[in-house]
Amino acid sequence: MKIVLTNGCFDLFHPGHSKLLNLAKNEGDYLIVAVNTDRSVISLKGNGRPYRSLKSRMSQVAANPSVDSVIPFDGDVVSLVRAIHPDVLVKGGDYAKSQIVGAMMVEAWGGKVVIVPRDDHYSTTNQAKAL
Repeated sequence: MKIVLTNGCFDLFHPGHSKLLNLAKNEGDYLIVAVNTDRSVISLKGNGRPYRSLKSRMSQVAANPSVDSVIPFDGDVVSLVRAIHPDVLVKGGDYAKSQIVGAMMVEAWGGKVVIVPRDDHYSTTNQAKAL
């Protein structure tokens, strides 16, 4: 079984998130999505975020039919990748491969890293501005 891992905040779930999850699932048999805890979102995005609770964000991600498992994580990507040992690590196109934490580990054990191109029409920041 080929395990795929992706992670993120998934705050204000939008079509770009759905695209990421669907394309991630196409890379393997079992898709695990790690959702940042509220505390880790604050450290990444600043005060005022997340807009929705961890429970709500995890529920939204789990509703996507491509997702097999949703887990919370505190932002320690190295520990997450070590624990899951995915065959494929997927991130959104707002990252270069050199910026993806865990990419070198995954490739070192023969896995691959996939970057899903970003759709600039959709972003949590743009959605928040429209509210």
